[in-house]
This record gives sequence, structure tokens and C-alpha cells, in this order.
Amino acid sequence: MAMTLPHQIGALTGTAITSDSVATLRAAVSPARRSPATSRRCAARKQGSPAAEIGLRSTSPSPSPPVSPRIGSMRPDLSAACQALMDAPPVMAEEENEGAVVREYKEQGVAQDKSKGVPVYVMMPLDSVTMGNTINRRKAMNVSLQALKSAGVEGVMMDVWWGLVEREKPGEYNWGGYSELLEMAKKHGLKVQAVMSFHQCGGNVGDSCTIPLPKWAVEEIDKDPDLAYTDQWGRRNYEYISLGCDTLPVLKGRTPIQCYGDFMRAFRDKFEHLLGDTIVEIQVGMGPAGELRYPSYPEQNGTWKFPGIGAFQSYDKYMLSHLKAAAEAAGKPEWGSTGPTDAGQYNNWPEDTNFFRKEGGGWNSPYGDFFLTWYSQMLLNHGDRLLSSAKAIFDNTGVKISVKVSGIHWHYGTRSHAPELTAGYYNTRFHDGYLPIARMLARHGAVFNFTCIEMRDHEQPQDAQCAPEKLVRQVGLATREAQVPLAGENALPRYDEFAHEQILQASSMNIDGEDRNMCAFTYLRMNQQLLQPDNWRRFVAFVKKMKEGKGANRCLEEVEREAEHFVHVTRPLAKTQEWVQTAQSTANKACDKAADSKEEAQQGKEQSAGIIQQTGEQVMNMAQGAIDGVKNTLGINETTHDKK
Repeated sequence: MAMTLPHQIGALTGTAITSDSVATLRAAVSPARRSPATSRRCAARKQGSPAAEIGLRSTSPSPSPPVSPRIGSMRPDLSAACQALMDAPPVMAEEENEGAVVREYKEQGVAQDKSKGVPVYVMMPLDSVTMGNTINRRKAMNVSLQALKSAGVEGVMMDVWWGLVEREKPGEYNWGGYSELLEMAKKHGLKVQAVMSFHQCGGNVGDSCTIPLPKWAVEEIDKDPDLAYTDQWGRRNYEYISLGCDTLPVLKGRTPIQCYGDFMRAFRDKFEHLLGDTIVEIQVGMGPAGELRYPSYPEQNGTWKFPGIGAFQSYDKYMLSHLKAAAEAAGKPEWGSTGPTDAGQYNNWPEDTNFFRKEGGGWNSPYGDFFLTWYSQMLLNHGDRLLSSAKAIFDNTGVKISVKVSGIHWHYGTRSHAPELTAGYYNTRFHDGYLPIARMLARHGAVFNFTCIEMRDHEQPQDAQCAPEKLVRQVGLATREAQVPLAGENALPRYDEFAHEQILQASSMNIDGEDRNMCAFTYLRMNQQLLQPDNWRRFVAFVKKMKEGKGANRCLEEVEREAEHFVHVTRPLAKTQEWVQTAQSTANKACDKAADSKEEAQQGKEQSAGIIQQTGEQVMNMAQGAIDGVKNTLGINETTHDKK
């Protein structure tokens, strides 16, 4: 006797599916009642009130450093993605018609009209492409992208790893996984910010996987360890090749800059048909975590902990050679033998050291000025070389070029700004370190992408004199003076409305009475936490508010209420998908336990996978039919995308 679909699922999961469950599932496709209209009036929260301050402190996460973090154990879950997709509000036709805004950002390279709002992108998981050059969790990825589009997101940011694509041999590029992923984004009508990730994944805040540099590059580093950044104690850092050898043929006969340029050129040639349409931005990785900086605060092996000052990375032989030449050119050859030797350890505070202390510190001496000028200029020269290459490669392709700068906000209130100095930003109480970066980017028409946009000063440990809001303001002033567009990212995963409100405020860039929006904002990160019902609802409201711009004087709570169209209506369908996933896991475990050999286990898994795949497809078809039924009942007409 043939079993019905619910009983098939129950048999596979070992869980009885009752008639009530089936009735609940069927109820999901029945006509849904419209929610009563909500009031347009919403009391504004008093920003400066003591109650508001207490509320902010009580819900803020514990402070941690502003490195683009990587989510640890959480991975995108297909059931959570389905739930988010079904909970997402409809994308209305007027929200789809944003071509003029994108074109302005893409072609003009200036801050957008404040009435148009700020487009929101979402960072994809670090391991979206596996070490085998395939998409990781393809079905979950597909549903997640569909959910993001339904939420009104403009697009996604994805890391294109040098260590994956050119892993085996120099000049041999395997774009497997990325080709399918980019086509998947195109199918869903999502724009893509592609990051040329020339750094190692692993060793930084939240890194959830390890993707080393290409094998052949690592071999060269093993032969010549000075290709790696080095601190004064001889500790090597393998996250990114030392910029001291940028122009030397140390990588199988090519310079690092040539390797990066060849990689970007191969990417352009492979995906030329998507440039300017699906792929709208190329972010050029310039250091650890893809940021323009030195690896001065590495978390790997507990070397550095927040809020330590970090350490200078100028002690490999190539950097020391440049330092010696600069000292001789300045008429101070005695300054060229080494970097500062009194700058403390990674986890010291400024006042613990002779170099960074506020009174009589070496940073404010003629030698300190010489070293810090040289150290920061080396970083600027590295950025200039890479941008010259990127601009020549992607010229006339319709994409923007961007560079990410780290938001190092701890000890910002001190005179020396020690953590910024060790990272390569010559920013002190008496010297602006971000204007030179902005001017360098402006020369190439590049976007200044800055992190820690979501942070508030009072949320951070004040004994470390953290001041992210003041730092963001300084960067805003620098980009305004240099006439370079500014984009933002949140440095840490945040799902609360306080972070959303801070991003909304910071993205408006109201500086000295002048209003100009950021050109884009990228949200960290697509994962299971984001797709949880409460977080997802707040996120959808946040995206809507960002897109509406300053012209819409409505609070987040009101927008959240408008995002409730699909909440709870189709939740049973997501639960059904969860049953299917549980069945897959149960079947695999049973096969692993029962099989006497690897061949038997594989055969059993394949048979189970066939049953589960067939069942899963049936359930997904039912789910899609239910969604369509709900949308038709609510009178929602989705705009179809051109899939050419």
C-alpha cells in the first residue's frame, strides 16, 4: 500500500506525523486574512534619556575588536533559510525599480541622493565555495539568496579566494563554484560585490574555516620566510605576503603585484558577461582580513587580545631594506637598522611603553615621525600599486573599485592612537592618518569602505578610551575633503535595533550640517542567526528603512510591523523541510552504523539520498505552492527578473 507524503516523511524521520500536523500544513495554503492597518504614528525614543542609556547598555554585546569577523559554529541552515524566505515581506514593484540608483553608484562614484536611501548588501559565508571548488550547501544557499532578495536586499558580497582558485599551480585558475554561485545570484536578481581575497582565511576574529594562500606561494614562503610579515621578536605572519617584496620576482618568477594583477585579469576574462550588471563592485584585498593594513593584531595562538596595542610588522629583510634606504635618504642612517624597540608587546597599553606614552613618547619625536611616516607610506604605496593594476584591468567594465580600511577604535582617545599606528595608519592627536588614504583612493576613483559603523562610544570599554563614533566622523570628514565615496560595514555581527539605528544614523553622514549618504552598506553576515525569526524581522525592517532614506520619517518599530505579512503564515512548511533534513541525517547515520565497509556505506547513503531528494523536492514544491497561494490571496504580484 502506497504511503502518503506525510507518512513517508514520518517513516524516514522516525517521527509520527499526526493528522493535526497535516491539517496545519494544509491550513498554510488556505486564504490568509489581511492584518489590520497599523497606525502611522510612533513615539520617538528619547536619545539622551537615562532610560534609553540603560536600555542600550543592557542589550549591547560585549566589546570586541573591529575586524571583519567570521561566524564560528553557525552555518546557513536550509530550514532556517526556508523559514526566512517564507517570513519575508513581498518585494513590491516600486522597490524593484532601483536601476537609476544603482547606475548612479556604479557610474558616478559619488554619495547617493539622500532621498534615495542606501542600498544594503549582505556578506556571504566565508566557505561559500568549498576546497573542492563547489558550492557549499547548494540548496540552502539558493533558498537563502531568494530570502535575501525577498527582504529587499540589493546584493551580496562574496570572497573570491586566491588560495582556492589558483591553489595548485601558478597561472592555473579553477573558477568552479564561483561560476555557479554568480549565476545563482544573477538568477535571483542580486548584485555582487566580489572581493579579491589575496589573504589567508584563518587566524583572525571569528574565522570559521581555514583557507591558506596557494600551495605554490606557501612553498616559496617556506624557502624564504622573509616573504612573511615579521615582528621584532622574529614571529612570522602568513596571512598575507609582506608588501616589502611587492615589486620583486619572488613568487615563481613573478612579483606579488603581478600575481594579484594576473588573478584579477583572469577573473575579468572569465566573468566579463556579468561585469557591470550582476558584478557591480570589485573590492581589492590589500592585507589581512582583506583590509589595507599590516597584520599588527593577530589573534591566532593567542598572540593578541583586545584591546592590546599590537606590534609593528617591519622586521622582515625586505621591509628593513626599504627602511635602511629611507633613513639614508633622510640623512639619518642610524635610524635604518631596525624599527622601534621600546614599543611594548602586543597586549600592552600605550602608557606601558616608552614609545606610545602621552608624555615624552617616542611617537612624538623626530625619530618617531620619520618611522611612522615611512611605515604608513609603505602601506599607501602598496595600495597605490594594487589600485593602479585593478583600475587598468577593470576600466570600462561598469564596476566600481573599492578598498576596505579597518575601524581601529580602541585607544582612539589617547594622544598616540597606538593600535592605529602599528596597523599602518599614522593617525595621532596631531596628525590625520585617514586623509592621505582617502586622497590615494580618490586618485583612482575608488570607494573608501570603512568598518565599525554599528558601534557606539558608550558601548565600548571606556578605560581603553574606545571611540568608534568619533573615528567614523573623522573618516567621514576625510572622505568629504578628498571627494571620495564612503561605504560602510558593521565590524561585528549585530541583530539588535540599537545597532540598526546607529547604522542608519551613521550612513546618513550628517557632518557639520551637510547631508550626504554613504554609497552602500554591507551587512555582516548571512548565517543561521540572521535567519532566526526575530532577527530576520528586525533585519527586514532595517533594510526597508535604509532604502527609504531620510525622506521617510518613520521609526523602526512601525516598519517592523509592516514586515509581518508572512510571519507565522507558512511556518509549518519550514517545519516540514526541517523534517526532511532530519530524515537525511538519520538515514546517513544509520547507513554509517550498519555498513560493514565503505562501499556498503556509500551505497546505502546513495539509496537514502535518492529517497530523500525525491521527498525533499516534493516538499519544496508543496512549500512553493503554498507561498504562491498566500501571495495570490494577499494580492501580491512579484516582479519577475530577466534571467538571460
